[in-house]
Amino acid sequence: MANDQKPVISVRKLRKVYMMGQEHVVALHNIDLDIPRGEVCCIFGTSGSGKSTLLNQLAGLEKPTRGVVRIGGVPISQLNENQLAAFRQKHIGFVFQSYNLLPELTAAENVAMPLMFKGVDPDVRLLEAKKMLCRVYGTAFPKASELEAHLNMLEEAKKRDHNKLGRELELFTTVDIIGQGLPILLPKGAKIIQILQRFVEDEEARRGWQLTKTPYMAKRELYKLSGHWDHYLDGMFVLGDPNDETKECFALRPMTCPFQYQAYLNRARSYRDLPLRYNETSTLFRNEDSGEMHGLIRVRQFTISEGHLMCTPEQLEQEFRGCLELAIYMLKTLGLYEDVSYRFSQWDPDDRDKYIGTPEQWDEAQGVMKKILDHLEIPYKIGIGEAAFYGPKLDIQIKNVYGKEDTLITIQIDQMLAEKFGMEYVDRDGVKKNPYIIHRTSIGCYERTLALLIEKYAGAFPMWLAPVQVKLLTIADRHCDYAYDIKRRLEENGIRAEVDDRNEKIGYKIREARLQKVPYMLIIGDNEVENGTLSVRERGENGDLGSMTADEFIERAVSEDKSRIIK
Repeated sequence: MANDQKPVISVRKLRKVYMMGQEHVVALHNIDLDIPRGEVCCIFGTSGSGKSTLLNQLAGLEKPTRGVVRIGGVPISQLNENQLAAFRQKHIGFVFQSYNLLPELTAAENVAMPLMFKGVDPDVRLLEAKKMLCRVYGTAFPKASELEAHLNMLEEAKKRDHNKLGRELELFTTVDIIGQGLPILLPKGAKIIQILQRFVEDEEARRGWQLTKTPYMAKRELYKLSGHWDHYLDGMFVLGDPNDETKECFALRPMTCPFQYQAYLNRARSYRDLPLRYNETSTLFRNEDSGEMHGLIRVRQFTISEGHLMCTPEQLEQEFRGCLELAIYMLKTLGLYEDVSYRFSQWDPDDRDKYIGTPEQWDEAQGVMKKILDHLEIPYKIGIGEAAFYGPKLDIQIKNVYGKEDTLITIQIDQMLAEKFGMEYVDRDGVKKNPYIIHRTSIGCYERTLALLIEKYAGAFPMWLAPVQVKLLTIADRHCDYAYDIKRRLEENGIRAEVDDRNEKIGYKIREARLQKVPYMLIIGDNEVENGTLSVRERGENGDLGSMTADEFIERAVSEDKSRIIK
C-alpha cells in the first residue's frame, strides 16, 4: 500500500467502533468513509469489532490535535518532551482519536472533549511502515467532571474485580500448564459453589423437577441429530477426526439437551405424564476463543443449573411462568435481581444458515413467546440474531463491574427438536403429538454467578454464602480448648467456623479476619473463658456487638444462616 493511498473503511462492518460498552458518544451512520493514512490513531470498540484490522491500515500521530489526553493520570499537555519520549520508547507507538471521524462533532471544530485512554497489547504492526502501535481503548466525555466520575468508577471497579479479589481471597486460581479458561476452584471457592448447588437442587426438587445424571460426551451421531454438529461444531471439543466417517468420533458436550431427551424417550409418554421436568447440575465444555475468556465469567469448562421441560401447548405459558419465577427467586435470594435486564432473543431472517426450521416455524415460535412475555409484563428489549439455532429465548442479562454485559440465565421455547428426536406423547384424543420443550437455567453458570457475587459484594458475601462464617480468635494458648469447644458446637448447628490459634497479637488476627471478609469474629480471652461468654464482632469498622453467651450467638448465627438474609 502506497503512503498516499486511502483505504476505504466500512462503518457498517465496524458498527461497534468508537464505542466502549454502553457509553457510546456518537451515532454511526451506515456509510463508507475514506480515511487517509495517519489521520486516525485511536479506535474505540469491543472484542471482535475490527479495531486491529483498522489500525493495521492507518499510521499514527504523535500528539492529538485537540482534547484532554491523560498518560498515567497526567494530562499530556503537562508532560515535558523527556516524559513523552520515555513514553514513546516504552510503548513504541501510541494512538489517539481524531475528531473528524465523529460525525456528530464535525461542526464543533474547537470543542475540547476530555478523553481517557487505556493502552494494552502493544503488538499491532503497520502493514507498510512496520512500526508497532499500542492498541488503545478510549471513551470520550462531554465534560471533565464526567471523566472524573468515570475514573472514580474504574477505581471502585478495580477493588471489586473478581479476577483480583477471587485470587486474593483464595477462591480460585489459574495455571498456565493446565490451560486458559480452565480455573481451579480452591477450597473456599469450591465451598461456595457447593452451597449454591445444594440450594438450587433442593429448590428445584421442591418445585417438581427430577434430577438426571448424563454422560460428559457422546458420539457425533447424537450431535448431528440435534443440529449441534452443523451449527455449533466450532464451539465443541471433538475427540477424533470429525471428517472421517469410517471411525468412531466423540465430542464433549456443550449442552445437556440431547442427553435429557433420551431420558424422555426411555418409555412411551401420555399427556398424563406432562409436564415432565428434568434438571441436572451439568458440567459442559465449550471451545471459546482465547480473546473471549475472562476470569470466571467466560471459561471453557463450567457447571450449569440446566433443565428441560416437556409440556403440551396448553401448559406452555404456565410452565414458562414457573421457570421465570424460579429464576427470579434465585436472583432475589442472591441479591442480584435489581441488577438484571431482559432480552427477547430472536432469529435473524437475513442469516438463515445459522438456524434450523422454516420462517413459518420461527414466526410461530416467536409469536408464542412474545404473547407470553407481554402477558407476563416482562420489560424486554429485542435482540435480533441472538436466538439459539433451534428457537427464541428470554435472556436475563447482567453487567460486570466494568459494564460488560453477559447472559446469566436463559429460558428458551423449542418446538423443533422434539420432532427431530421423535419425542411424542399420546394426547386425550388418542393422537400422537410432539411436546413443546422449554430449555432453562435457574441460576445459570455457577462459575459466572460466583464471579458476579464476588463483584457485587466485594468479597464480603452474605453469611449463608460465606465459606467461613465465624472466626474464633484466641488471645493466648490457654484459651484454645474453650475456642475449639465453641467451634464444635457451631459446626453441630451447621455453622462453618475456624479457629485462629496462632501465637500472634489479637489486633493482627482481627485485621486478617477483616481482610478475609469473615462475617463474625469471636474474640476469646480470660474473661470469656471464666464467664462462658464470647466477645462478638461483625465485619466492618464499627462491628463490636459486645458480649454474648455461646447459646445467644449460636441462635443468632443459625437464624441468619437459615434465613439467607442480605445485610
